[in-house]
Amino acid sequence: MSTGTNRMMDEFAKLMTDAAGAAQGVRQEVETAFQAQAERWLNNMDVVRRQEFDVVREMALKAREENDALQLRIAALEEKLAAKD
Repeated sequence: MSTGTNRMMDEFAKLMTDAAGAAQGVRQEVETAFQAQAERWLNNMDVVRRQEFDVVREMALKAREENDALQLRIAALEEKLAAKD
């Protein structure tokens, strides 16, 4: 009798393992489909990626620093010109 019960338990465990594997596969397919749809949606919205944003931000910061330095040089040159007059 215990052999029949063990076999039934083994079959049940195998069925549960197969079901868990199938559920995992479905989950992965849903995640992949969702990611693809989200990417298409974001591309249609013309949203920039974080890396692109960071690059442009760094460029803007550098341009601001250069602008500040040029303003100081202009002010110094204007002072020299005013002193000559």
